Amino acid sequence: MTEAARADWPWRLELLDMEPLGSLLAVAAGAVLARAQYARTVRPLLGWRADWMTGNLRGGVPEWRVGLLNGGSHTVVVEAYQCRAVLRDEDPEHAAGWTDVESVAEVLTRAGLVVGEDFQLVTMGNFPLVGTGSYETTMLGAFSQRFVDEVEALHFRVRVGDVVGDSHERILDALKGARSASYQRPSP
Repeated sequence: MTEAARADWPWRLELLDMEPLGSLLAVAAGAVLARAQYARTVRPLLGWRADWMTGNLRGGVPEWRVGLLNGGSHTVVVEAYQCRAVLRDEDPEHAAGWTDVESVAEVLTRAGLVVGEDFQLVTMGNFPLVGTGSYETTMLGAFSQRFVDEVEALHFRVRVGDVVGDSHERILDALKGARSASYQRPSP
């Protein structure tokens, strides 16, 4: 290459010597590892908890109450919250996809279920889930025995953002365990 050609960009770039290049690589690798370690310590531990209780549906009837918890050490914020319902005798492949709580409530009421009597769903958005390290839950919904009998599946998809800016997603099967004989429903 001629001397005149080397004076034009991009040929004016010079490669670093090995010593500064090695130092820069070490600093960059250290920063990446430190960020990864910090992200691991602040990540949420999303889980859910459900049991037969009373108190949210009219008439004090037994209800399958489902709650979301963050067992991690730091607060996270709900970025996205969706659900989907599959009615009994409905082909899961033809059921509605992921949508908001209001749309699922419409599907359920068209099927004859009554809000406040057969089910109660909670809407969330930009909601903080405090990292308690305990089993305190944020209620997602309460469902009557009739609801459990007439709805095949109800799933919640929750995506949260942590303090580092990473997103974490969890899909919850809200009716898992509701039909199990091992659960004792409280008497009305």
